[in-house]
Amino acid sequence: LDASAATIRVKCEKRANRSKISVDGNDLASGMYSARVVSGANQKTSALQAAVGDEAEFDFDSNPKDIAAGATPIAADFIQGGQVVGKILDTNGNTIVSDTVRCRVK
Repeated sequence: LDASAATIRVKCEKRANRSKISVDGNDLASGMYSARVVSGANQKTSALQAAVGDEAEFDFDSNPKDIAAGATPIAADFIQGGQVVGKILDTNGNTIVSDTVRCRVK
């Protein structure tokens, strides 16, 4: 698959005591990918993982239960200004696809 065909879906939720972000890549070439989330001055990059089929899914969370289930840990106040930039990166750290979204506030 052509990397330029890749798509991304970024979802985020900000609560008083929690930040939760998911970054899902689709139409990816086979290989290893990581995700990076940026909000204000905060930035966090996941570990590399293999695409399954043409998809890769990454979760970032401040909830200990979700971290124990495999989410990349972020601070409860990670989301700043109500928006997040989510990126899918190749093994060299190059951005394959990215999107900026406003976060749902609960």
